[in-house]
Amino acid sequence: MGIFERYLSLWVGLCIVAGVSAGILVPGTFAAIARLEYAHVNLVIAVFIWIMIYPMMVQIDFTAIRDVGRRPRGLMLTLIVNWLIKPFTMAALGWLFFRVFFANWVDPQSATEYIAGMILLGVAPCTAMVFVWSQLTRGDANYTLVQVAANDVIMIFAFAPIAALLLGVSDIDVPWETLVLSVVLYVLLPLIAGVITRRHLSKNGNEQKVNAFVHLLKPWSVIGLLPPSYCCLVFRRSVSWRSHKLSF
Repeated sequence: MGIFERYLSLWVGLCIVAGVSAGILVPGTFAAIARLEYAHVNLVIAVFIWIMIYPMMVQIDFTAIRDVGRRPRGLMLTLIVNWLIKPFTMAALGWLFFRVFFANWVDPQSATEYIAGMILLGVAPCTAMVFVWSQLTRGDANYTLVQVAANDVIMIFAFAPIAALLLGVSDIDVPWETLVLSVVLYVLLPLIAGVITRRHLSKNGNEQKVNAFVHLLKPWSVIGLLPPSYCCLVFRRSVSWRSHKLSF
């Protein structure tokens, strides 16, 4: 890894500090940005997330799904943890900490928003970091592709229903329109764009073009990662959110 990737946590932390500071100094500017939304989905954050996710989606080879049965144990473990354990344990932890342990320290509205955030994080497996950790641990790149491809296909259909179920159980009102639009913007459309791009670049089995294109886009992926890390906090500081206006 290069120096930038090695100290990514530091850059994210600095962006968070910069975002909070900017939200305090010029709250009006960021309040205006926060109002650029449709169905309670902030369009500015959507653009940055697209920039971050698109290069990762280009790497996914969905033809790898046909090899899903060769080593089913690892894939089944991943799917069980991601879809039958993690979402529900994250919801339980959110309720336990913010309704029980920290109930006297956090106001009810903020507690509701934190719980909703934990639920949404628990329901959304991270595609990008799977590739990073697989590379760091010298894992099987092809098997990683199988797992990511299978997870992303499931996410298209399972994210909204599971999120709606857990948010409803936690008495948090997030409209279905918001959930469905989030899935389309953040998962479905980037996946389609990635598949089309990969198919175009890998004609005649030329994977070198795919690798070169991903390498070219890698800096943009990082650019897309850092602004949301502070924009979300800026919006949180600058705008008084209601529990049903959570920004995805």
